[in-house]
Amino acid sequence: MSSGFKKAGIPVLILIGAIVVMVVLISMKEQPEKEEVIERDFLVDAKPIELKSVEFLVYSQGSVQAKNKTILSSQVSGRVTAISDKFVEGGFFKKGDVLVELETNDYQTDLLLAEAELARAQASFDEEKARGKVAAEEWRSFNNGTPPELGLRKPQLAREEASVQAAKANLQRAQRNLDRTKIRAPYDGLVKSRNIDLGQFITLGSQLGEVYSTDVAEVRLPLTDDDVAFLTDLNTDTPQVTLSAEVAGKTIKWQGRLVRDEAVLDSKSRVIYGVVEVKDPYQLQLQKQKKGMALRFGRFVNATITGITADNIVVLPRNVLRLDGTILTVDDDKKIRINFVTVQRADEDFVYISEGLDPQELVVVSALPNPYEGMPVRFLGDEEQTPPSKPESRTDDNAIEVK
Repeated sequence: MSSGFKKAGIPVLILIGAIVVMVVLISMKEQPEKEEVIERDFLVDAKPIELKSVEFLVYSQGSVQAKNKTILSSQVSGRVTAISDKFVEGGFFKKGDVLVELETNDYQTDLLLAEAELARAQASFDEEKARGKVAAEEWRSFNNGTPPELGLRKPQLAREEASVQAAKANLQRAQRNLDRTKIRAPYDGLVKSRNIDLGQFITLGSQLGEVYSTDVAEVRLPLTDDDVAFLTDLNTDTPQVTLSAEVAGKTIKWQGRLVRDEAVLDSKSRVIYGVVEVKDPYQLQLQKQKKGMALRFGRFVNATITGITADNIVVLPRNVLRLDGTILTVDDDKKIRINFVTVQRADEDFVYISEGLDPQELVVVSALPNPYEGMPVRFLGDEEQTPPSKPESRTDDNAIEVK
């Protein structure tokens, strides 16, 4: 039993000895050096606050249309005998140009009859005037008193005078009807459409075609209440408007004026329409060497309207304004300040601040998570803090190096 016990105890003794040696080695191992953790302030990007005078711009868009659109119609009836070469779709004409001619034979006959009627009425009037003079002389030869009006034939003279006036009116109407056989252009313009052709008989009031004036083009721009707030009074001023469109890969611009608004809000969109006028949109009055691209009717354009000017405005990127309406700044002690500001206006890229910022401070333009009032920060250009010197490491003479 003793020999068996000895055989079983030898491995146990070896295991215990190994554990003791391992414990001794671990206890003699040099402890790792502890480094002090340096906490640095949060790094931010900040810029000076600049006060500016800002000319606000209002953006909108709309389609170009003619200021005057006219459906030509006939004031007389007749057969079409001639059509001007300019009276075609897209044709340009000048004011007073004859666009359509109607048959004139019947109207020339009416004019001759009216002239003859006037001559007959004038002769009767002259005859009655002579009779009145004869009657007056006869009365004076036989009587010394005042002659009666009937005796002097004054009623008959007035009747003949009225006949002359009626004949003159008939003559004028006949002349007008003859002139109306030539349909003339009411203004400088272009032909939108034509509804007649040669030989066609048209009646009184028939529509001959539609024409547009080319002296002025209009663009109706939808404007919200916020847009109108940044425009000048249209009763005293006509703001400059820049119209632009992409044509053949190029941005073409035209200049116009915002001349009025339509005074009534649209019942569906709840916007008010402003009207921009562009002089000579087809540039027909310019010299050939100065002509640019025509602003054609029907083109869709973007509009930039010059609005009011405001002073002492801070212009900042849109992302600087936080959701709660505040902006972060840094004071002289490099501490965060949370400022509630008055936003004059905001667009897709910028916010325009009128109140709430101290020009002596810097505005934070970088992201800052979980900021609080008085939070210390640092800037990119600041010198980094110098970490404390590390303690000298010492090695015991009895230490055992473990590889």
